[in-house]
Amino acid sequence: MPKPGSELTPKQIVKELDKYIIGQNAAKRMVAIALRNRWRRQQVKAELREEIMPNNIILIGPTGVGKTEISRRLAKLAQAPFSKVEASKFTEVGYVGRDVESMIRDLVDIGVNMVREEMVQAVQSKANENAIERVLDLLVPKIKIPAQPRPLEESAPSVIESAEERQERTREKFREKLLAGELDEREVELDMSSENFPMMQIFSPVGIEELGLNMRELFGNLMPKRTKKRKLKIKEALNILRQEEAQKLIDMDVVTREAIHRVENSGIIFLDEIDKIASSKGSSTYGPDVSREGVQRDLLPVVEGTTVLTKYGMVRTDHILFIASGAFHITKPSDLIPELQGRFPIRVELESLTTEDFIRILTEPENALIKQYVELLKTEGIHIDFTPDAIREIAEIASFVNSKAENIGARRLHTIMSKLLENILFEAPDLESKEILIDKEFVRNILKNIVEDEDLRKYIL
Repeated sequence: MPKPGSELTPKQIVKELDKYIIGQNAAKRMVAIALRNRWRRQQVKAELREEIMPNNIILIGPTGVGKTEISRRLAKLAQAPFSKVEASKFTEVGYVGRDVESMIRDLVDIGVNMVREEMVQAVQSKANENAIERVLDLLVPKIKIPAQPRPLEESAPSVIESAEERQERTREKFREKLLAGELDEREVELDMSSENFPMMQIFSPVGIEELGLNMRELFGNLMPKRTKKRKLKIKEALNILRQEEAQKLIDMDVVTREAIHRVENSGIIFLDEIDKIASSKGSSTYGPDVSREGVQRDLLPVVEGTTVLTKYGMVRTDHILFIASGAFHITKPSDLIPELQGRFPIRVELESLTTEDFIRILTEPENALIKQYVELLKTEGIHIDFTPDAIREIAEIASFVNSKAENIGARRLHTIMSKLLENILFEAPDLESKEILIDKEFVRNILKNIVEDEDLRKYIL
């Protein structure tokens, strides 16, 4: 089983992030160091390992500059349990809503699914063999050899052998057809478990679904398993049986232990919109601000290190890495309670995007917006080409609108591109010309009136 955590060097991590995120080098460096430190800690001798605490990070910057994109790409690089949550979704204990410990339960669920998926891949070959045997059992049921009268006992073995040989030959013929895909559309009848449970209403401070428990785990031993017969095509039946066989080959106790170990030692939580739970020093101490501070105080022990009850057992949060982010338009990081500030010692300010950044965002990343629209229109047989001056014009308009209206960063490009290509996207199936050139004049003609009209600009761009 591969080691959890990334073994990429910080430079390699930054290089991978560069493929999708333009600029923000300071933020990339800090998350690369934090990710590498997860791996470094695992190499340290055991007695010192427990003393090395993660350096949690706050990313500060306006919306649309890449904070969330960094978290998304980091999740793929981390090879460790990773969860992104919005701080604004949580409420103080006693209020209706999610409590902060639910993010640890979510992280453990992610960890269990990750380890289980790895183990399923490891036993896939054996599970496939078992699934094929079960389908063959449905197609060629085993022959029940009748008990032979005593005078014929001596000849019985040859009769049995002959019947078994015929059945084996038949199974092999069906196996060949099955592997060749000739039987995919044929139907078989499968016994499938029914997931129906009696209706129950439970009253508790923390909902049973919030704790992550389910009815089968609680009452599975008390209620008999129900099955129902379903007719399925062999292709579909094979997929279902592969999953069933894979689950049988996996030891869930081993999965759970490995998942909890990964969560406790290399888990990462990206806490977005942390500025939404900060309250300005000059604001009233009544109303929602009380709840905000309450969320911070509930969050503090989880970030500092505590033990959280999950359906898989107790999980320690001491070594989970927290990366928080927020725009901090109205509030400042110093508006967070002092104890929480102390748990996020590293702060990185992300830069606002310029026209040159927008040009690079439109063209350089592997998922660049222009590349996306080119591929979308290719599905209609249309080849669309953007000239360099058209791309610059789009970038300048995005930068201008951001400066005059709300600054929403790179998200402005989505709005402008959608408006720019609206007619082409609508008419695409019926267009006679399959070659379309987008130049500077085209961009200006479509967007000129909207950009010049401030009222229209507010509502459309």
